[in-house]
Amino acid sequence: MSLTTDEQDRYSRHLLLPELGAAGQLKLKNARVLVIGAGGLGCPVLQYLTAAGVGTLGICDGDTVATSNLQRQILFATSDVGQPKAAAAIARLRDQNPLVSFREHTDFLTTENALGWINDYDVVVDGSDNFATRYLVNDACVILGKPLVSGSIYQFDGQVSVFNLGDGPTYRCLYPDPSDLPPCAEAGVLGVLPGITGCLMANEVIKLVTGIGEVLSGRLLTVNALSLQFRTFGITTDGTNKHITQLPQGLPVCAGPVPEITYLEYLALLRQYPDLPLIDVRDPDEAARRTLGGRLIPLAHLLAQPTLIPAGQPVVIHCQSGGRSRKAVDFLREQGFDQVMSLAGGIAAVPDQIIC
Repeated sequence: MSLTTDEQDRYSRHLLLPELGAAGQLKLKNARVLVIGAGGLGCPVLQYLTAAGVGTLGICDGDTVATSNLQRQILFATSDVGQPKAAAAIARLRDQNPLVSFREHTDFLTTENALGWINDYDVVVDGSDNFATRYLVNDACVILGKPLVSGSIYQFDGQVSVFNLGDGPTYRCLYPDPSDLPPCAEAGVLGVLPGITGCLMANEVIKLVTGIGEVLSGRLLTVNALSLQFRTFGITTDGTNKHITQLPQGLPVCAGPVPEITYLEYLALLRQYPDLPLIDVRDPDEAARRTLGGRLIPLAHLLAQPTLIPAGQPVVIHCQSGGRSRKAVDFLREQGFDQVMSLAGGIAAVPDQIIC
């Protein structure tokens, strides 16, 4: 297989690099990369891997675009709000580079689909936003022998590493104990930070695929956007983490098939049930800033006292952008509350002019 005339023209600046050249570009063309999460990290990763000419890109994300995403998720526009992220991303990326083949996975990664989906790819990129999914991705990659490029962001800090490469460490070598997972929660993040971190992740993918440079296996790269300081820390391999044979069970992956309702659907249901309970599972300081007028029951209180929720009737639960409310609904349905629903996108998806 060789590069077409169109490919030679498009990737000419790559071809001029002796370390990369036509041989490296062909490796990119033949590569299959799965990106978990089309959010803040996934957007720049996908854009740069598309531009670089990765032959097949899979996008796994079961979420929809919310207005609050637009501050940092640069693949999306206002017109995409409410649309599935994977589909909206592919529409934009196909226009960027029609020579790339895209695969759409419009569901969240779960223990049921993880092995089947990941097995079809050469490299996996984890841009997810919760610890449980990161453990799931890691364990599936260990079982299948797939290298994993992992990134995370929090407020002003970003982290990047490469796991499961040869004798190198896995994600569990860096974070060995998943038993104290934090709840699904929304934290602030500087809008440019996912771009910085995501570009570093895309760079690791290109190095992995082409075999050039030194990848971040056994090292954790951190960056602080305020000081613009980059630091690198060593990661020790724990051999017991290299022999995982089963996917993790019981981790609260904030991505399950939870019943959701849009705000317009909520208003329609409210006309049908004027006394429809609306539960806000955010913290009091968040509710003090913006509220829909529902009853405030912070998530920790709800999980400790599910009887606070009325049984045998429809109930709508919301948080800031949907993560905590989905966890609450998933928990309550396990307790027998079969009519609870999560407000899709949370209060962030409700137009400002109708928020108290």
